Amino acid sequence: MNAKIAIGAVGEVQFVVEPRHTIDFAQPGLPPVLSTPSLVWFLEHAGIEAIKPGLAAGEISVGVDLEVQHLAPTPVGMTVTCMARVVQTDGPVISFHIEAHDGSEPIARGFHKRRIIRAESFKRRLNAKPPV
Repeated sequence: MNAKIAIGAVGEVQFVVEPRHTIDFAQPGLPPVLSTPSLVWFLEHAGIEAIKPGLAAGEISVGVDLEVQHLAPTPVGMTVTCMARVVQTDGPVISFHIEAHDGSEPIARGFHKRRIIRAESFKRRLNAKPPV
Protein backbone atom coordinates (compact mmCIF):
# COMPACT_ATOMS: atom_id res chain seq x y z
CA MET A 1 0.00 0.00 0.00
CA ASN A 2 1.25 3.42 -0.94
CA ALA A 3 0.02 5.10 2.23
CA LYS A 4 -1.57 3.80 5.38
CA ILE A 5 -5.35 3.76 5.13
CA ALA A 6 -6.60 5.70 8.12
CA ILE A 7 -9.29 4.49 10.48
CA GLY A 8 -12.11 6.97 10.06
CA ALA A 9 -11.44 7.65 6.37
CA VAL A 10 -14.75 8.27 4.61
CA GLY A 11 -15.92 7.76 1.05
CA GLU A 12 -19.20 9.11 -0.22
CA VAL A 13 -21.22 8.57 -3.39
CA GLN A 14 -24.45 10.34 -4.32
CA PHE A 15 -26.87 9.39 -7.05
CA VAL A 16 -30.39 10.13 -8.20
CA VAL A 17 -32.61 7.05 -8.38
CA GLU A 18 -33.45 6.37 -12.01
CA PRO A 19 -35.78 3.71 -13.45
CA ARG A 20 -32.71 1.53 -14.21
CA HIS A 21 -31.99 1.36 -10.43
CA THR A 22 -35.44 0.06 -9.52
CA ILE A 23 -37.33 -3.13 -9.10
CA ASP A 24 -41.00 -3.31 -9.95
CA PHE A 25 -42.84 -5.83 -7.84
CA ALA A 26 -45.51 -6.14 -10.56
CA GLN A 27 -48.25 -5.94 -7.97
CA PRO A 28 -51.09 -3.43 -8.17
CA GLY A 29 -50.46 -0.34 -6.08
CA LEU A 30 -46.72 -0.89 -5.56
CA PRO A 31 -44.54 1.65 -7.40
CA PRO A 32 -41.00 0.90 -8.59
CA VAL A 33 -38.41 1.43 -5.84
CA LEU A 34 -34.62 1.39 -5.52
CA SER A 35 -33.45 -2.22 -5.72
CA THR A 36 -31.10 -3.71 -3.16
CA PRO A 37 -28.55 -4.79 -5.82
CA SER A 38 -28.36 -1.22 -7.15
CA LEU A 39 -27.98 0.16 -3.63
CA VAL A 40 -25.19 -2.33 -2.88
CA TRP A 41 -23.31 -1.23 -6.02
CA PHE A 42 -23.23 2.37 -4.76
CA LEU A 43 -22.34 1.35 -1.19
CA GLU A 44 -19.36 -0.63 -2.53
CA HIS A 45 -18.24 2.39 -4.54
CA ALA A 46 -18.34 4.53 -1.40
CA GLY A 47 -15.85 2.04 0.10
CA ILE A 48 -13.67 2.30 -3.01
CA GLU A 49 -13.64 6.08 -2.64
CA ALA A 50 -12.66 5.87 1.04
CA ILE A 51 -9.47 3.90 0.36
CA LYS A 52 -8.51 5.23 -3.08
CA PRO A 53 -5.88 7.65 -1.66
CA GLY A 54 -4.11 4.76 0.12
CA LEU A 55 -3.67 2.54 -2.94
CA ALA A 56 -0.30 2.25 -4.63
CA ALA A 57 0.11 2.11 -8.40
CA GLY A 58 -1.13 -1.25 -9.66
CA GLU A 59 -3.33 -1.92 -6.63
CA ILE A 60 -7.10 -2.32 -6.71
CA SER A 61 -9.64 -3.42 -4.13
CA VAL A 62 -12.25 -6.13 -4.40
CA GLY A 63 -15.29 -6.68 -2.21
CA VAL A 64 -15.00 -9.81 -0.09
CA ASP A 65 -17.81 -9.49 2.46
CA LEU A 66 -21.05 -7.55 2.75
CA GLU A 67 -23.79 -7.38 5.33
CA VAL A 68 -26.48 -4.82 4.60
CA GLN A 69 -29.94 -4.08 5.90
CA HIS A 70 -32.14 -2.34 3.32
CA LEU A 71 -34.39 -0.42 5.71
CA ALA A 72 -36.74 1.71 3.62
CA PRO A 73 -38.01 2.14 0.06
CA THR A 74 -36.80 4.99 -2.14
CA PRO A 75 -38.75 6.10 -5.24
CA VAL A 76 -37.42 7.33 -8.58
CA GLY A 77 -36.17 10.92 -8.46
CA MET A 78 -34.82 10.98 -4.91
CA THR A 79 -31.14 11.61 -4.24
CA VAL A 80 -29.38 8.92 -2.22
CA THR A 81 -26.14 9.47 -0.34
CA CYS A 82 -24.04 6.37 0.39
CA MET A 83 -21.23 6.57 2.93
CA ALA A 84 -18.48 4.12 3.91
CA ARG A 85 -16.25 4.77 6.95
CA VAL A 86 -13.10 2.71 7.56
CA VAL A 87 -13.43 1.04 10.96
CA GLN A 88 -10.61 -1.54 10.83
CA THR A 89 -7.57 -2.50 8.81
CA ASP A 90 -6.02 -5.95 8.97
CA GLY A 91 -3.20 -6.07 6.45
CA PRO A 92 -4.83 -5.96 3.01
CA VAL A 93 -8.39 -6.32 4.39
CA ILE A 94 -10.24 -3.08 5.09
CA SER A 95 -13.52 -3.06 7.05
CA PHE A 96 -16.18 -0.38 6.72
CA HIS A 97 -19.38 0.72 8.38
CA ILE A 98 -21.74 1.58 5.51
CA GLU A 99 -24.95 3.56 5.42
CA ALA A 100 -27.28 5.25 2.98
CA HIS A 101 -29.82 8.04 3.34
CA ASP A 102 -32.39 9.32 0.84
CA GLY A 103 -32.81 12.82 2.26
CA SER A 104 -35.92 11.72 4.10
CA GLU A 105 -34.70 8.82 6.20
CA PRO A 106 -31.92 6.24 6.59
CA ILE A 107 -32.44 3.54 3.96
CA ALA A 108 -29.54 1.17 4.62
CA ARG A 109 -26.77 0.29 7.05
CA GLY A 110 -24.31 -2.50 7.51
CA PHE A 111 -20.71 -3.62 7.18
CA HIS A 112 -18.45 -4.24 4.21
CA LYS A 113 -14.94 -5.60 3.67
CA ARG A 114 -12.60 -5.04 0.75
CA ARG A 115 -9.23 -6.67 0.06
CA ILE A 116 -6.42 -4.75 -1.56
CA ILE A 117 -4.80 -6.80 -4.30
CA ARG A 118 -2.34 -6.38 -7.16
CA ALA A 119 -4.27 -5.90 -10.41
CA GLU A 120 -1.71 -7.89 -12.43
CA SER A 121 -1.93 -10.92 -10.09
CA PHE A 122 -5.71 -10.79 -10.29
CA LYS A 123 -5.61 -10.80 -14.10
CA ARG A 124 -3.20 -13.76 -14.16
CA ARG A 125 -5.43 -15.74 -11.82
CA LEU A 126 -8.50 -14.95 -13.89
CA ASN A 127 -6.76 -15.83 -17.17
CA ALA A 128 -5.69 -19.20 -15.72
CA LYS A 129 -9.33 -20.30 -15.55
CA PRO A 130 -10.67 -22.31 -18.48
CA PRO A 131 -12.53 -20.31 -21.13
CA VAL A 132 -16.28 -20.47 -21.13
